[in-house]
Amino acid sequence: MSTRKFISRLAIGGICTAVALSASACGAGGPATPTGAAGTNTVNVLVEAGGRAELTGVAEQCKKDAGVDVNFVELPYDGMFNRLSSEFSSGNVSFDVAALDSVWLPSFKDALQPIDEIFTDEAKKDIFPALAKEANVDGHFIGLPAWTNAEIILYRMDLFEDSKNKADFQAKYGYELAAPTTWKQYQDISEFFTKDGMYGTDVKGGVETEWLAHVLQAGSPMVLDENNKVVIDNAAHKEALDFYVGLAKYAPSGAAQVDWAAAQNLFNQGKTAMTRFWAHAYRQIPKDSPVAGKVGAAPMIAGSAGIGAVPGPWYLTVPKATKNTEAAKKFVKCAYDHNSMGIESSLGLASRISAFEKYQDKEGYESFKPLIETLNGEATATRPATEKWQQIVDTVLVPMLQKAVAGGDSAILLADAKKQIEDLLK
Repeated sequence: MSTRKFISRLAIGGICTAVALSASACGAGGPATPTGAAGTNTVNVLVEAGGRAELTGVAEQCKKDAGVDVNFVELPYDGMFNRLSSEFSSGNVSFDVAALDSVWLPSFKDALQPIDEIFTDEAKKDIFPALAKEANVDGHFIGLPAWTNAEIILYRMDLFEDSKNKADFQAKYGYELAAPTTWKQYQDISEFFTKDGMYGTDVKGGVETEWLAHVLQAGSPMVLDENNKVVIDNAAHKEALDFYVGLAKYAPSGAAQVDWAAAQNLFNQGKTAMTRFWAHAYRQIPKDSPVAGKVGAAPMIAGSAGIGAVPGPWYLTVPKATKNTEAAKKFVKCAYDHNSMGIESSLGLASRISAFEKYQDKEGYESFKPLIETLNGEATATRPATEKWQQIVDTVLVPMLQKAVAGGDSAILLADAKKQIEDLLK
């Protein structure tokens, strides 16, 4: 299961509900009519099923502030890329604004309008550096980050604060038991809590993002360098893979098949003492979970290059083919101005630094300070800007990772992955 699919399903489960804005469409059918005529104040906004909730409050506010009505068109993640490809290729789009997964920007960059006027100096200071860099394609900003996420550390605060655990850990490892900040601490703590039917952590062989975060922490760009040269076989990738695979002895068996959903269930059921997980999950721990009210949050661990994570942003974009550019850009500007409203949605995310800071000291939002620190991490970076990225993930990275956690030789696997990726990029 991909990162994007998992998060979107958590958001609202693909259920379409009525919103008192204006007539709205649901499902793959989309609107019955193409985009509005030039100069109208109604915009069709194409979103993946999990994204509507994030933008509903923005749409309501935009109606008040700018007189812009919004029709939301919802599509399942699996069908959205094909719909976008078809309409962008035809030059006849049925939407005025599209929320795009970050990995799609390289594929559709030529079909999108610059929105440089929204990226003022003030705005750029309030957007996490990795996101501002990703939004700038060929010298122009083509997408406004609407919401973002990153993995942080969630840990069993009750176990970490237990006096016996603290004394035993100090005696064994020579330092105080606390939320881990380094690879070694994460490994030591994972080992310590693997006992009595509990595991220290999880290892997610079914998804690639977590291992790639460790690659960034080890000081390398992930998979491809700035010149699109394949570097997956370098020392940092191997160091990160060996660290990741080494944690499997402190994780439940069957790591090759563990994905985000499985890892979240393990933690919420009290089977693991720590997990590296998307920050939104902190506020989604069920009230009847044995760990409810017992969970702490900390920034992602750091390697030699510092804290590093792979953000999961979505961007609001305006197609060149829309006949309603003015109203479309008004909506995108509203999304920036009222970005914090997304925090009140079911997914509970935003993209502006100030939006997270607005909530970071409120009860129930303890994950926000660690998320801000992680997204500002010196090694944090977005995925490589190649339209082949999802194909690389599905056909090379995940299969390689599954073989690695099942006991494969990391050097051989990485060398083979390099050849496969080079063939894909030819």
